[in-house]
Amino acid sequence: MVSNAQTGFNYYPFGIGADLSYMRAYSHVPRQDNKLGANLNLIYNYSPYIPVSLEIQKGQLSGGGLTIDKDKYGRQFSNNFFGIYLQADIHLGELINYGESSFLNAIKNLYFGSGAGFISNSIKAQRTNVIPQNGAIGTPLPGPGKDKSVNLGIPLRIGYEFKLFDSYDQPRSAIDIGYVQHIVFGDGIDGYTNTISGSNSSVINQYRELTIGFKYFFGTPLPYKKLIRP
Repeated sequence: MVSNAQTGFNYYPFGIGADLSYMRAYSHVPRQDNKLGANLNLIYNYSPYIPVSLEIQKGQLSGGGLTIDKDKYGRQFSNNFFGIYLQADIHLGELINYGESSFLNAIKNLYFGSGAGFISNSIKAQRTNVIPQNGAIGTPLPGPGKDKSVNLGIPLRIGYEFKLFDSYDQPRSAIDIGYVQHIVFGDGIDGYTNTISGSNSSVINQYRELTIGFKYFFGTPLPYKKLIRP
């Protein structure tokens, strides 16, 4: 009887999710490739509109090329990375009174968020000259960098969640689409340090994700202050 009286107000406190990600780096190497990656999320719902998640990432970032049309210095890199982030989002539904407006109901699941974490880089990079115009073949390139490194990352997140409800009008699962820009502190993304004049020298290492994912929620339902499903 209690659950029926609270139909539409309850939510599940825990969740697990998985995302497919379309990734691209922004680094000292101008030309970048688009790659697929994957994310796993362990979720705690502080409210139906404030999820806190531990995200584990696996992906590849790559760019450059061994010919002058792809990179004038002949740099090329491939980074098979592993990332882990603790992050939180806030949906507009937490901030607005959407009960009497179809427009506000439509945008209440729009969210933004951030967090912090670490990215472990494993680089394969071209580190000697392969372009005759740049000097003797086989001489070391400037900005040697490292093949292995760990960098601090800050994700800047925006997205929209389509909640799917069970027979008690509680959000049991969700489909999520999002955009994430990761600010990375250090030179680990491409493995090259910032020492070549005129070569995107002012760029802060970053990578972006376009994501689509599925979440499943579980646990003992908790009450919320507003009707979740009108």
